[in-house]
Amino acid sequence: MELLGSIQSTVMTRHQKAEVMIAGEQLRLRLHDSKTIKDRRHHLRTYPNCFVAQEGIDWLIARKEVPDRETAVQLMQHLMDCDILHHVCDKWPVFKDAKYLYRFRKDDGTFPFNIEVKIFIRGQRLYEHLITCKDSILQERQEKGVAYERSFPGYMFIDWLLQNGETESRRQGLDLCKALLEHDIIQHVSQKHHFFDSGLLYQFCINFRRRRRLSELLHETESDEQECTTQQNEDDQPESPFTLSKTPPSEGNSNFSSVQSTKDLNLPTSGRCGSLDHQRHDSSGYPIAGSLSTAYAVQCNPKSVLKRNVTCAELLSPGAPYVKRVLTILGDALGWGFVVRGKSPCYVQAVDPGGPAAAAGVKVRQFVCRVNGCNVLQLDYRALSKLVMTGPQVVTVEVMESLTN
Repeated sequence: MELLGSIQSTVMTRHQKAEVMIAGEQLRLRLHDSKTIKDRRHHLRTYPNCFVAQEGIDWLIARKEVPDRETAVQLMQHLMDCDILHHVCDKWPVFKDAKYLYRFRKDDGTFPFNIEVKIFIRGQRLYEHLITCKDSILQERQEKGVAYERSFPGYMFIDWLLQNGETESRRQGLDLCKALLEHDIIQHVSQKHHFFDSGLLYQFCINFRRRRRLSELLHETESDEQECTTQQNEDDQPESPFTLSKTPPSEGNSNFSSVQSTKDLNLPTSGRCGSLDHQRHDSSGYPIAGSLSTAYAVQCNPKSVLKRNVTCAELLSPGAPYVKRVLTILGDALGWGFVVRGKSPCYVQAVDPGGPAAAAGVKVRQFVCRVNGCNVLQLDYRALSKLVMTGPQVVTVEVMESLTN
């Protein structure tokens, strides 16, 4: 009985974290879309991608997400406790209804990554792909005379992973599916079996597409009973609540998540177990509940990773210690996973270690010369970000990499 209770407690904890992640990310995107989140200047210093606490609370009340300011503060404090957002200088450990600046950790790269986070994001991305693709394998099927909506045979899911380049081998696909099941992303339809490369039926057990009401985060027990059922009516929604309208980012706001390198942040990495921190059409990543490492101090404006300034002329001069590389980044439902900064030339400030950019070979301190054939050496990072954000999902970048790094 104690073991069963422990398992149920683990499942419940993961479910609650998932709900916080999903609701927090949906809120972040909506605040970006309404321009509540933007670059702000205070005491001669610019703080990118942040919002004023009072304005955020006004926004929540105006959209009837909360009944009053006190509840709004409780909600935002819950998100702070779950490491979804923080004060831009980490001066205040609590959320205050005042003219203080706060920022989602996803927007400055201070979010802690771990295996659980990577698997969750990988599952969310696969779900989005399956829901939107033509001839989806998610269909009504029967097992032992019982019909299950949006279910799929285990072997067919692995076939799909291989066909879409998600895994390199059948064994790797099986390992991924087992991890998704162990982390409560998918389950056997009657919850009687682990994952097998067979005809057994499975379903996603998280409704990623349901738009969360933020008040649910303050009443998690009630939400748990509602969410333990299978997905309903996701296909009725024209697009994912994790995708913003594809509009150019406003001037002064790159809409790229500032993800620092693992060297700078001392974050744990464990290979590309999932696609993380690279939201398509907006910025790059996904927040998750967890604990930040205390091995580093959070910076409100991460310093440039460049060791010294480099000019375009220096990059292009004969015999310069740089090598040209042409990289193709295949963005997914969440984006590309890298951050650019600077101007003439722009450089890669940070790369999500689990994202498409890292998989393509993008590295910190590379200088961006061309994007999809266009010369971008004279652009600043805002214009370059806009070019990527409004372009196709597959991005071809020509970069110059130092031979002395």
